[in-house]
Amino acid sequence: MTADLQPASTLREQKKNDARTKIADAVIQMMADGRTDISHDVVAEVTGISRRTVYRHFADREALFSGASTRVRELAGNRVTFPSSEKDLLDTAAIYEGFDRIAPIVTLVRSTPQGRAMRKSQKLERQESYRAATADAVKDLPEPDRTLATAMLQVLHTTPWLEMRDHWDLNGEQIARATAWAIRTLLNDLRTRKGKPLDQ
Repeated sequence: MTADLQPASTLREQKKNDARTKIADAVIQMMADGRTDISHDVVAEVTGISRRTVYRHFADREALFSGASTRVRELAGNRVTFPSSEKDLLDTAAIYEGFDRIAPIVTLVRSTPQGRAMRKSQKLERQESYRAATADAVKDLPEPDRTLATAMLQVLHTTPWLEMRDHWDLNGEQIARATAWAIRTLLNDLRTRKGKPLDQ
């Protein structure tokens, strides 16, 4: 279907999505440029999108960062999402090979204050997702051990990429193999410890 034959609602939705993407890409680029003055006004100036439209898509600075974080995951690949199950947790190949595809952006996100602020903008969503994905495995543990185990599994699911790439010269496929093994090992341990605290 050509653009002039598409329903007006479809064209409006496409225009809206294009604006959101342009805004998120601009935030990522400003972070890459080392800018610390990221705001709705600056984004409007850089993109040529009106300040009002920027606010309509992203209500505050945290929402701007959250939109950029979502965009990074989109660029890495459609399987690079927050997990909802143990199966998702074990699909580390999608995560780490996706990170390799956009290595400069992921390095920025993982190693700069702006990138960390961007990741923190989705902290609650991330926690809820990992709690749901690990709920069955940690259900017999006392608190705070449930939280400790869940946090460790989350770290293994996404965090080692930069360290293992920089310090061991490993690629995404290799990192995925190592982290999947570590996650499987921890999940197996959680199932066999029958609720014993993590330090026993």
